[in-house]
Amino acid sequence: MTPVDDKEVNQPLATTPAEQLKNSNVVDKTLAYETAVKIFGYLILALAVALSSFQIWQGVTSTISATYFRPVHLCWVLVLIFLHYPLISNRYNKAYMLGRVTDLALCGLTVFAGYRMLIFDYNDIDHLLYGLGTADLVAGSALVLLLLEGCRRTVGWVMVLIAGLFLAYSAFGDMLPGALATKAYSLQELVQFQIFSANGVFGSALGIAATTVFIFVLFGAFLEVTGAGKFFIDLAFSIAGKYRGGPAKAAVLASAGLGSISGSAIANTVTTGSVTIPMMKKLGYTPEQSAGIEAAASTGGQIMPPIMGAGAFVMAQFTGVPYSDIMLASIAPAILYFFCTLLYVHLMACKLNLQAASRTEAVISVMKDGAHHLIPLGIITTLLMMAYSPLLVGVAGCAAILLTAALRKHSRIGLSKFISGMKNGALMALPISVACGAAGIIVGVVGQTGIGLQFTQFVMEFSGGYMLVALGLISIVALVLGMGLPVTAAYIVLAVMAVPMLGDFGLPLLTAHLIVFWLSQTSNVTPPIALAAFAGAGVANANPMKSSVEAFKLAGGLFMIPIMMAYTDLLNPEAGMMAFGFAIVQTATIIVAIAISIEGYLLRPLSKLERMLAFAAAPWVLFNPFSTGFVGVLLILGLIGWQWKTRVKAAV
Repeated sequence: MTPVDDKEVNQPLATTPAEQLKNSNVVDKTLAYETAVKIFGYLILALAVALSSFQIWQGVTSTISATYFRPVHLCWVLVLIFLHYPLISNRYNKAYMLGRVTDLALCGLTVFAGYRMLIFDYNDIDHLLYGLGTADLVAGSALVLLLLEGCRRTVGWVMVLIAGLFLAYSAFGDMLPGALATKAYSLQELVQFQIFSANGVFGSALGIAATTVFIFVLFGAFLEVTGAGKFFIDLAFSIAGKYRGGPAKAAVLASAGLGSISGSAIANTVTTGSVTIPMMKKLGYTPEQSAGIEAAASTGGQIMPPIMGAGAFVMAQFTGVPYSDIMLASIAPAILYFFCTLLYVHLMACKLNLQAASRTEAVISVMKDGAHHLIPLGIITTLLMMAYSPLLVGVAGCAAILLTAALRKHSRIGLSKFISGMKNGALMALPISVACGAAGIIVGVVGQTGIGLQFTQFVMEFSGGYMLVALGLISIVALVLGMGLPVTAAYIVLAVMAVPMLGDFGLPLLTAHLIVFWLSQTSNVTPPIALAAFAGAGVANANPMKSSVEAFKLAGGLFMIPIMMAYTDLLNPEAGMMAFGFAIVQTATIIVAIAISIEGYLLRPLSKLERMLAFAAAPWVLFNPFSTGFVGVLLILGLIGWQWKTRVKAAV
């Protein structure tokens, strides 16, 4: 049935000539726009598939240098955004076609700007001596505005306002008082720095988004169309479903696996949540608890190796540290995070006296049908550990998932699903690329004006030289940024501003970046704007704010573990296995202490005295006064032993 038929069926019966005329106008409008809508749909499909093909070709051959490849990628992305995210999305709006004409005009302006980037001679120093030509100045200025409009359509106004604020600071900074003042840069200087150099829009952030991140997003799209996503969910249920609160624990495990691949906490929440949230509600969890569990678990997917969030690839570029080293350093903290989430889930299930799922499929049966989906992950992990380029590893992963899917009849895909995967991969990458491009503006302004140094001095003075206070201030900034920015963009902005300050406290470069990376994730689960929790609330039909409170509690590891990164050897196995092992024990102890003191439950309900002792153990272990932190560990172990003994007596 065509859309016109649907509209006619859904129209109420017209009882008057006026109503008949009104209905006929709606149908005529649908008929008039239907052809245009279909044409735009085919155009989007063609451009998206072509973009994915181009990205794979560039990833394999690296024929085009970064100087020209990045502008081509960004302009291609912007054209797709203007087509896929129309100015007026409601096709029944009278101004719909006018909006589409405007979108086409913006596409044309983007192509013109891209053309000027491609023919620009970077080896000619005349533009440095005499400035840009009129055509190049217009093209560069237009590209900045087009990028901000692309961000508005895909990411939202906050990213636009922050980038605009930094540009305004660069242009009018001389009007500010005192230490905030900076040199005012002309439009010529701004465009030359931001567009016709590798310091602004086309810097390393966009470079990573246009290469490695895009390929891994495409890899995730192929996993979805081949059915690998369903396999991970089924496997998690077969492992954890038979235990108390099984569906909730399965949600955590599934999100750890699938979230590591999808690269988006929100996408992971909706994908796995559509299966896990109804089962959690059926078992006895409240809608808010179900949404919070899924949001917290899905957020953890961004910090779980082997494929972490897009920011991890940016981190490798920023720090010069191989991605394999970042992946290895992240394993222990990521496991501790999911231990934290699973612990809360278990305590909640015990308090509610929830039982296991009534029936779960055997692990052997699930593995029999889908074990081949693990092969691409094994290949990717092995190649990353062997220090191959993440870009080439991503291309190999895309090929591996298609080849392994072809091994089994039920996972084999045809041409239509292959094209769907190519299209979905390109469309999913659009917000990431423009967000990284806009973040490049901010990075460029920080470098051009030196405001990053001023931010470092401000935080150092305000913290009084105490690292814990400085980490608290960074957490607050991360929350504010995360309310309107994607995680990757928030990490880039925060890394440029905060990492130098953490370095002043003596933290290693990788440790400082991982702390900032983890804190950048908190916006997904922290009220008042917790995007992953809100997405979960939509699936669970729950109160969004109450869901975000539950998610905030369950994702407490996002705040605790970065502190332990700063104060212990959690990221430094080279300190010796004894120190590294004790750091893990310290962190796990703090997680347990805070969880049981909040929930008031361990093996049985805690008394007031037991709750106070548990709460006191956390800072004791953290600050380790006079090297007595082990006493806090012994306190929690003793509390567990006491509860076990008294629970056995009560049962007898």
